[in-house]
Amino acid sequence: MAFISTIPEEEAQADLKHLYDQNREGMGYVPNYVKAFSHRPEVMAAWGQLLGSIKANMDLRRYELVTLAAARALKSSYCMLAHGSVLLKKVYTPEQLELIARDYRTAGPTAAEVAMMAYAEQIARDATAISQEDIDTLRDHGFSDPEIFDIATTATARCFFSKTLDALGAQADEVYLGLEDGLRETLTVGRPISGQD
Repeated sequence: MAFISTIPEEEAQADLKHLYDQNREGMGYVPNYVKAFSHRPEVMAAWGQLLGSIKANMDLRRYELVTLAAARALKSSYCMLAHGSVLLKKVYTPEQLELIARDYRTAGPTAAEVAMMAYAEQIARDATAISQEDIDTLRDHGFSDPEIFDIATTATARCFFSKTLDALGAQADEVYLGLEDGLRETLTVGRPISGQD
């Protein structure tokens, strides 16, 4: 599940026990990404607060598409599978989502969504390559400067989380094995799902 030791549920105390209990209650299990933070539950709590403040200013579709684009550029299977699953549940059919995950530029998002996803992808790949022209393109598609900030922070926050999980060897949970084969394979862009290797 991870390259480092993690604290088992039966040994969790105080803040970690609360974190584990919250996840088990909400999801029915404790995800591997939560266990990866088991030695520092306060970091997980701070991450949750940061994410909440970023998401508060965006609708779900925009937030998830930006996250998907950044996760794809980062080759984060875990984040692709997790956020792809949200889009699958709330926005797209499996066929639509698979097309977007393969190549969002030709798969049906609006021109504005394509522009924001390209921006997020570039941030994740090499933020130093972002130019004024990239920002002007977003403005031409109707994004305000506060909205551009929201897109940027969504992508940069994904860099922190995806890279932390991959650096520690955390694999996506076995629950994602239940996705349709083609979609699951498309979303698995990096590490295999737990139980696959």
